[in-house]
Amino acid sequence: MPLLQLIYASRPFGFDASMLTAILIDARRCNARDGITGALIVRDDLYLQLLEGPEAAVEAAYARILRDDRHIEVRRLTRRVIADGDRMFGAWAMRDDPAQSWVWSRDEVHDGAPEKASEQEVLEIFRKLAALPAKAE
Repeated sequence: MPLLQLIYASRPFGFDASMLTAILIDARRCNARDGITGALIVRDDLYLQLLEGPEAAVEAAYARILRDDRHIEVRRLTRRVIADGDRMFGAWAMRDDPAQSWVWSRDEVHDGAPEKASEQEVLEIFRKLAALPAKAE
């Protein structure tokens, strides 16, 4: 069955560790319920998230994110159909990573790097994350 993979970027509003914890708890609960997997790259200046799952569920999750006041300037970067076997984060309701060094610098984010990046460049960021060892949720 084909699935939807969607990547968006946003700026955090009022970012702190407790807000991140709340976002991850909520995302993991809803995603497990809805058959969505993915990853969230987090810094105090950037959320970069990949969602993958049934199209209606991913679109509904994205609609919730658009309404979530913890996100500012939400912009969709990629949207593509994938096969179920092509999930990058199939074992993760929501993997998180603080991505301090291998994603765009603060100046690059400020200058619009997420919007300027090609689909392949954005996907490569998540491929790197998927290849890293991680502790289980």
